[in-house]
Amino acid sequence: MNKNKITLALLLAAGVSVTTANAAEVPDGVQLADVQELVKGNGTEVASIDPHKTEGVPESNVIRDLLEGLVNQDEHGATIPGVAKSWETEDNQTYIFHLREEARWSNGDPVTAHDFVYSFKRAVDPATASPYSWYLQKAQILNAKEIIAGDADKETLGIRAVDDVTLEIKLATPLPYFVRMMSHTTVKPVHRATVEEHGDRWTRPENFVGNGAYTLDNWVVNERLVLTRNDAYWDNANTVIEKVTYLPIENQVAEMNRFMAGEIDMTYEVPNDHFARLQKDHADSVRVVGYLCTYYYGFNNAKPPFDDARVRTALSYAIDRDIIANAVVAKGETPAYSFTPPITDGFATVTPEYANLTQAERIAKAKALLAEAGYGPENPLDFNLLYNTSENHRKIAIAISAIWKRDLGVNVTMENQEWKTYLDNRRAGNFDVTRAGWCADYNEASAFLTLMQSDNGSNDPRYNSESYDNLIRSAMQAPTDAERSDFYQQAEILLAQDMPIAPIYNYVQARLVNPKVGGYPEGNPQDMIYTKDLYIIE
Repeated sequence: MNKNKITLALLLAAGVSVTTANAAEVPDGVQLADVQELVKGNGTEVASIDPHKTEGVPESNVIRDLLEGLVNQDEHGATIPGVAKSWETEDNQTYIFHLREEARWSNGDPVTAHDFVYSFKRAVDPATASPYSWYLQKAQILNAKEIIAGDADKETLGIRAVDDVTLEIKLATPLPYFVRMMSHTTVKPVHRATVEEHGDRWTRPENFVGNGAYTLDNWVVNERLVLTRNDAYWDNANTVIEKVTYLPIENQVAEMNRFMAGEIDMTYEVPNDHFARLQKDHADSVRVVGYLCTYYYGFNNAKPPFDDARVRTALSYAIDRDIIANAVVAKGETPAYSFTPPITDGFATVTPEYANLTQAERIAKAKALLAEAGYGPENPLDFNLLYNTSENHRKIAIAISAIWKRDLGVNVTMENQEWKTYLDNRRAGNFDVTRAGWCADYNEASAFLTLMQSDNGSNDPRYNSESYDNLIRSAMQAPTDAERSDFYQQAEILLAQDMPIAPIYNYVQARLVNPKVGGYPEGNPQDMIYTKDLYIIE
């Protein structure tokens, strides 16, 4: 990070008013290509592009280009201005955001504080049924919890427009990292008149109105989603890419082949089996960076036999994480024994006791636990393992199922589903064990640990522990970073004891990127890529 960016980060952290542009910065001497178009693999067909109806990474990738929130992130993951040009707080409980007078929707309407008030209230309104409404509760916005539960009217949410360009947000308790949370998809604004006129059809190309650097041009389901420059965007003059196309390719080998054929500039990921060869033969195209995500298997804690911690723990212990991380995925991932990745800002890594055992010792304990729960050769454990369609997920499922069969005599039926169906069934609890991955919504341990609270709408494993809930609540109210960190460590220890989920590995983000794509963010641990920051080199 250069000196100027260090200074900016310090100023922003201190709440000092700062204004800066955040579009592509083309280095001196770089010759831009005549055609500025980008094609990206996006893993799967998006479930929606309504920010209040989504919960997945593929959706966020697209929405980041179409809608702009109060703040964005730079290439290092630091918080920088978005629609808000500056902000301040005196007590970490009342935040004032000053919006850009020049911010516009794609139809020319000004972006105002009233748009954010409407959008935040829409996100928590039970009638919206947002799968991520809980995010505003975890951000401690005043009355969000009560509104989501149906115990208060959405109009009581702690947000108001002081005037057209001044937004005030009040929190139930002080939260020093609140601004950092405001780059998330769920807190991006929507255009009220468009939503109210078209309902769920507002996201169709012919109806869409957004305030991001791009607008929706064409959407052919299961084929492509095309965005073009939004001429009304406040920093359009500094945006370089004219068009970006997202392709919903679930097969990593097919995606790789299309990249090699020159049809794709950036893949969503790479096929595990081909990574070593790609790194050797196409080193200039392989990009691998640390990623704030944990791959895990979730147990349905509300459904027998997974309501028994002995069964959950046995299955978790038996997973050979070294084999999965170093032989099956093998792109630099590291075995995970706790939920929060060690690269998380301010997190002191917890090493649970079972992580220090040999794999043979873990298997011995797993067998004993299953026997205690009534399972063994005469009564083998049988269950379904759900995962979303992906060759990489399939190979991990095959490997883990084989380990469970070999070492525990467990019989696993694998079931893959396309992305939207998989999400719906996981949310409805229609699974025994499910593949899952959690990527941080902001760079702080609570971005992971709040997921397992009983009132979290994305707690698909249905873990319900009053002790755990109290630890996280205490962490949110802790007056110092050190005290908050201590509660986080206790929470991780309790997760290892109750084992509602089985952490498997910490991600890296590995993909193929055309060397002619400039501005790629090598150091953003949340993999937040904004097309407006990129450019194509001649």
